Amino acid sequence: MLNSLSGRFLVLTVIFVMIAEVLIFVPSVARYREDYLLSRLERAQLASLTLLADDMITPELEYELLKNAGVFNVVLRRDEARQLVLSSPIPAPIHATYDMRDPTAWVLIRDAMARLWDPEDRIVRVIGEPVQQGGLLIEVTLETAPLRAAMVEYGWRILALSAVISIVTAGLLFFSVRVLLVKPIKAVVRNMQTYAAAPEDARSLLHPSASVRELREAEDALATLQTQLTGALKQKERLAQLGQAVSKISHDLRNILTSAQLFTDRIEGSEDPVVQRMAPKLVGSITRAVNLCETTLAFGRAEEPAPRLARVGLAGLVGDVLDAERLAAGDHDLSFAEDVPKGLQVRADPEQLYRVLSNLVRNARQAIEATGQGGEIAIAATEDDAAWWITITDTGPGLPKRAVDHLFQPFQGGARRGGSGLGLAIAADLVRGHGGMLELRRTGPEGTQFAICLPRGEAIDLLETDIAAS
Repeated sequence: MLNSLSGRFLVLTVIFVMIAEVLIFVPSVARYREDYLLSRLERAQLASLTLLADDMITPELEYELLKNAGVFNVVLRRDEARQLVLSSPIPAPIHATYDMRDPTAWVLIRDAMARLWDPEDRIVRVIGEPVQQGGLLIEVTLETAPLRAAMVEYGWRILALSAVISIVTAGLLFFSVRVLLVKPIKAVVRNMQTYAAAPEDARSLLHPSASVRELREAEDALATLQTQLTGALKQKERLAQLGQAVSKISHDLRNILTSAQLFTDRIEGSEDPVVQRMAPKLVGSITRAVNLCETTLAFGRAEEPAPRLARVGLAGLVGDVLDAERLAAGDHDLSFAEDVPKGLQVRADPEQLYRVLSNLVRNARQAIEATGQGGEIAIAATEDDAAWWITITDTGPGLPKRAVDHLFQPFQGGARRGGSGLGLAIAADLVRGHGGMLELRRTGPEGTQFAICLPRGEAIDLLETDIAAS
């Protein structure tokens, strides 16, 4: 019970209500003491009026008047003269004097608490103003035992009433919390448990219905999270199925390409100048296709293999990529440019770097062709003390917003209509495998530019060391 939210709320409510009642109890008791003393002054004044009306009263009547007033004697000040109107023997010396003419709240509370904590019966003097302008001052002496007994009785009544109020209030709040908070929270918890048991089942998604704003916001956030997670799980399932299909296709495609590779070996022996010029490129393309199929099969079993770093002449690699894309462009009004120093060498896996450049240039070519207009694609390379930089720039229409928002995420938005975004995702993964970074520098109606950063120095040396150790 106490470990539950409603149980703890119930206990806290009782505690806080009792604290509030204690804050009410202290001034209430102080006010009760003030009223008690003022009533004794008023009774004493009424008793003194009897004597003023008739100077000759018997001792028995005087005792009766003082007993009814609850005091030992009465002093009345009229016309600047103090007069002992009624008197009787005082059983003990006067312990303290209290002036009730204009006391502050702090003084009343202090005196009341002191009286409650002091159980001994004492004699005190009380001074006040007569009612109905019956004089300038009235003074009485009385014992404190009846006063304290009345204060204690009044205090117990206050505490009992406070307890009843706190219990009723706590009970109402307890049931209100259970209805407004605990019940909706339990419903959310049950939904989370149901969803955790079958996150791929869309029927278990939470449908926000809470009327409390904070709970509704929590339900909305949870529903959004569940929707995104369910979508991600379905996407991963599709990716797993796609991976199996690609592995099967790659297996058969590798066999077909291996046969084609045997035919191209014979073509290389042809004396036709055109064949001699084109055969090496054809052999290189088929070899890369075979390697890609083998890599895909390896990825289906585990993960993308680590790059085999070597010194690569970047100009020749860029030339092979652009030659392949020129053939793919055909008669389209599309030009290719390269600004790569002839002697520039980078440390990279040549096959993986070829795939990176090929994916980026192919995306740019297809985007420009989709517009039906001409354009240009340029590859440039520079180096500094920290890294090699390769930029791929095109004059195409720019990436769509969805592609920019989900950059380098497969199946989240391609660079063109109908695209899957796999090319950019593959390129980014391969560059990261080199310890580098692929970034989008700019995109818009004037064109798009990607930049590849391949680190050199200690970072790449450590990468080579790790690869050699493995």
